[in-house]
Amino acid sequence: MKKKNILIVDDEKDMLTVLEKWLIVKGFDVVSAVNGTDAIQLAQSHKPDLIVLDVCLPDMDGGEVAKMIKENSETENIPIIFLTALLSKDEENRNSHVTGGNVMLAKPYNINEILTVINSQI
Repeated sequence: MKKKNILIVDDEKDMLTVLEKWLIVKGFDVVSAVNGTDAIQLAQSHKPDLIVLDVCLPDMDGGEVAKMIKENSETENIPIIFLTALLSKDEENRNSHVTGGNVMLAKPYNINEILTVINSQI
């Protein structure tokens, strides 16, 4: 069976590295970006099975990145998990931010929780 490919986008390099290494250990192929511009290019070139996308990036916000990815017919169906420190756990638990097939998780996240969400989306 082919490994699932995940694109992780986060400008917090420590969080990016931890998640990247953990997902590799769990059997995923991982590519990563630290800004929106690179994320869009990697989504188009790698066509990942799923994108884990920080909402706050240095060059554009995650919503803009997602919009550009969804506007491309080759990447429009890729599920996106948004990560943000702007969302409380209570809001996340009420599922008030699940829209358009995309999921939003609060930072800091539990590593097992994000794996559960990833597996439910791909």
